[in-house]
Amino acid sequence: MTLATALKTGDLTQLPSRRDEDWRWTDLRGLMRTVPPASPAFDGEVAKSPFDGLAADEILFVNGRQRPAAAGGAGDVLALRFVSASEGTAHAAAYAIVVEPDTTLVLLESHEGRAAGYFSDVALDIAVGEGARVERIVLVDDDAEAIDVVTAEVDLAPGATFNQTVLTAGARRQRIETRVNHPGAHARVRLDGVYVLADQRHADQTTVVTHGGVDGTTSQLTKGVVDGQARGVFQGRIIVQPGADQTDARMGHHALILSDRAEVDAKPELLIFADDVSCAHGNTIGALDDEQIFYARQRGIPEAEAKAMLTEAFLGEVVERIAHEGAREVAAAWVAAKLGRGA
Repeated sequence: MTLATALKTGDLTQLPSRRDEDWRWTDLRGLMRTVPPASPAFDGEVAKSPFDGLAADEILFVNGRQRPAAAGGAGDVLALRFVSASEGTAHAAAYAIVVEPDTTLVLLESHEGRAAGYFSDVALDIAVGEGARVERIVLVDDDAEAIDVVTAEVDLAPGATFNQTVLTAGARRQRIETRVNHPGAHARVRLDGVYVLADQRHADQTTVVTHGGVDGTTSQLTKGVVDGQARGVFQGRIIVQPGADQTDARMGHHALILSDRAEVDAKPELLIFADDVSCAHGNTIGALDDEQIFYARQRGIPEAEAKAMLTEAFLGEVVERIAHEGAREVAAAWVAAKLGRGA
């Protein structure tokens, strides 16, 4: 059951619903009453990438259709863009990336809403070769009325490294899902996330990491802020299969609720079927520290600015884990802008 299948067949029963345990907080079937028309081809110009100037090559999808690759050098930084440019229509896109052994790739991925009320489904397959290193930074700026599902299936070879940071401001319904097949064998995974939600926006960050072999590492940190009537969802599942001994897996999710009408739903899970492992998870949901706000106001900082500063510092722990300097600066500026502290 997927959004892409429902869009292709017109059968709304193919949509996931709250009866599906992994989708109970991101019900699509109860939201969609009819299948929208297919998105038309869009030949116009699109705005620059939020990562403009950082990538040697760019792959661009507009309304689900891939455009010819932009000219560029064969660098190790790739911009992958998915642009929705037509109002009230639906489209799907799929793309596969193969990272050769002992190479490095920085993937600057953006999902850009340039119209209102669209439906978008993106499926990615990422294969990371033995000893290769990948850093994936995903920036999702959807329209407030959009429905958007992004699913990535990541297969790691022994000794590979996969680091990911997802930053999103939500949509009417939005789900960013990452599934990692972890071989153990000294492979390393970092999965991080940031969500900054306001008004009635919804964002669901779901991850599943399956450790299938001995001696693998996973580190995960997601932080979010919700205001207005927004809803944040975090689902993180780490599975340690039988025989995957010496697995080291850590997961943390922490959220701030800035409004009495906002909501955060969190479900961190560890499913361990092996011995000799080191696994832990933590989850906290609360409000800003009134004492810190008081001290900031004592220093002459207005309350609204003090709250924004404290929130930015709270989210900054995740942003600072981005290794690529240019992408880290873009992410920090994006967070500041969403919090009303942009230039």
